[in-house]
Amino acid sequence: MSNDGRSIKSVQIRGARAMLRWTAEDLARRADLGVATIRRAEATDGPLQMTVANLAAVRRTLEGAGIEFIFKEDGALGVCLRKRLPLAK
Repeated sequence: MSNDGRSIKSVQIRGARAMLRWTAEDLARRADLGVATIRRAEATDGPLQMTVANLAAVRRTLEGAGIEFIFKEDGALGVCLRKRLPLAK
């Protein structure tokens, strides 16, 4: 997991899922979380309302699938798909 100290945002989670073509259910299953947890996190526009452990699980899962989270100095956010890794179902 990236240790840049910056917290990912809901828009980045939604974008990452879209790039991977994952549903909220797919991410929840792979991160070993409830789908309601993922949907709540994605529904907010402000700070994510997730525990540190759940946020770490989401970030670790998405980064493990090849997602890179982008944080620009001007505050811009993004995601890119660095590489597609084979995942066990």
